[in-house]
Amino acid sequence: MDFFSAYFRHNVTPAIIAGPCVIEDRDMALRHAELLSEAMTGLSWIWKSSYDKANRTSIHSFRGVGIERGLGILAEIKEQFGIPVLTDVHSPAEATLAAEVVDMIQVPAFLCRQTDLLVAAGQTQKPVNLKKGQFLSGQQMAYAAEKVATTGNKQITLTERGSSFGQGNLVVDFRDIVDMKALSYPVIFDATHSVQLPVAEASTRGQRQFVEPLAAAALAVGVHGLFFEVHENPAKALSDKETQIPLADFRPMLDRLFS
Repeated sequence: MDFFSAYFRHNVTPAIIAGPCVIEDRDMALRHAELLSEAMTGLSWIWKSSYDKANRTSIHSFRGVGIERGLGILAEIKEQFGIPVLTDVHSPAEATLAAEVVDMIQVPAFLCRQTDLLVAAGQTQKPVNLKKGQFLSGQQMAYAAEKVATTGNKQITLTERGSSFGQGNLVVDFRDIVDMKALSYPVIFDATHSVQLPVAEASTRGQRQFVEPLAAAALAVGVHGLFFEVHENPAKALSDKETQIPLADFRPMLDRLFS
């Protein structure tokens, strides 16, 4: 059975996508991969971390280690721990390079209408995770998926990550999950990005306390996967301090969600 089918079509328990928001350095990434591998025993999961956060609020914010170093670290994690890896890409050229390493390519929410990027992601013939833009409805994601599917690549997942609600707030409309499921693609719920508060400050704020109840609601609606960003010490994380889940709390939360 291929990776996509095993994780998103025929898996009894929803797949978990997890990892720190951004690769801060090699040692940090490998340490997190080891700790998460231990915590995720018995669960189907995919490692996620970004080599570049190209949409940070401030130009002074930490973006990552870059694509060359980042892909090298992702390849090392994949080989050393035997887990599939996912990362986001921001251009057609990045999609081509990333496909040489990762098991799944992710298109960020802000870029989900960029035709050239979506087509390039599809042409890699790797599974593609399309994050729903905060400015789109679930039904409108049909057009994003179609752009990928025109390449003959039907290994597509759609991810809900909240919708803009006025200025500086996101809400989750669970009708969007139902609508995206109706498109016949597996649907993932991004529980940590959905609780962001993109306020007018140099870094995005967040409400971590709502991650678990929103994830539980998404499971009730029947998602095929859950997405969490996890950090050993979120207070010292270089990105998304207020929304990442403390690593020590992660497995207990999953056990409660799947009990």
